[in-house]
Amino acid sequence: MEQNLPVACVDLFCGAGGLTHGLLKKGIQVKAGVDVDPACRFAYEANNGGAVFLDRDVESLTAEDLASYFPRGSYSLLAGCAPCQPFSTYAKGKDTTQDAKWKLLRSFGDLVRKVQPDLVTMENVPQLPKHAIFNEFLEAFDGYHTWFEVVECKDYGIPQRRRRLVFLASKLGAISLIPPTHEKHISVADVIRDLPEIKAGETYPNDPLHASASLTEINLKRIRQSNPGGSWQDWDEDLIAECHRRDSGKSFRSVYGRMRWEDVAPTMTTLCYGFGNGRFGHPEQDRAISLREAALFQTFPKTYQFIPKNERANFTVIGRLIGNAVPVRLGEVIAMSIADHLKMVNKAEKKAN
Repeated sequence: MEQNLPVACVDLFCGAGGLTHGLLKKGIQVKAGVDVDPACRFAYEANNGGAVFLDRDVESLTAEDLASYFPRGSYSLLAGCAPCQPFSTYAKGKDTTQDAKWKLLRSFGDLVRKVQPDLVTMENVPQLPKHAIFNEFLEAFDGYHTWFEVVECKDYGIPQRRRRLVFLASKLGAISLIPPTHEKHISVADVIRDLPEIKAGETYPNDPLHASASLTEINLKRIRQSNPGGSWQDWDEDLIAECHRRDSGKSFRSVYGRMRWEDVAPTMTTLCYGFGNGRFGHPEQDRAISLREAALFQTFPKTYQFIPKNERANFTVIGRLIGNAVPVRLGEVIAMSIADHLKMVNKAEKKAN
């Protein structure tokens, strides 16, 4: 980054370090990541230089707790993705400001008030601005310039059909995300076609994360009859699940599906390793995508370690870490946007002097 002062950052709700890694790659000095899930520690600290993992509840943090991570002579950045519960349970127009499920977003806003960082960024679900709690969150930004928009991640080099809210705030002046960087989207083939072939239930010897969940005999038959981009409707009648035979289940076409080589991947979730959990079937091989492939769709580097060497991958745990992560590339884009913003700030300051 070319601004006069470095940017020191604390990443709240840091998870396995997707946002941190992207920020670091583009020059932001991430000093610490905060999360209550101890399973995140190894991946966070093994891949992110000197950034330390703090096993803390964000609700319990004070400005004093974070002061040492924001040294004098640097801009301070508070970053994070406050986890929000699924929105399907909320009726349209329902007031959610008092719902306990929103406490993490409220805690994020409270911490902004206490710390008063120069810069803030947040990634979150696209539905968030429709809820009253978001207006409450914005009240924490008195004295800040704010920007937020729902972003199509594939337009920024993330090979997924993923829409996310990106929020930026600055005390220094107007700020916004850089324009889309990828007119041509990165495809499934671009990302995983060169990986070694494995079978369902198999782990590639040289990479414990290139592991595919096992399939039952009926699911093996189902995936063999699944076409790329198709659905369970391609199968013989005797393979169709009872729930999909009912009228209520006929609209659920995006499960038990294969990806298409030439398309982007579906949104990675915490259950992205399961054939029956979405369109997570490999385009060609008779298996669900491996954990490594899921991590690559989240734009983690091939070298990113989620477990120590010689340790067997736990699908439930690592699936959660990968699915909950902010894509690394989105972290890069946010860092690039902050760099552009600070260049403009410095240019304006020089002109004023």
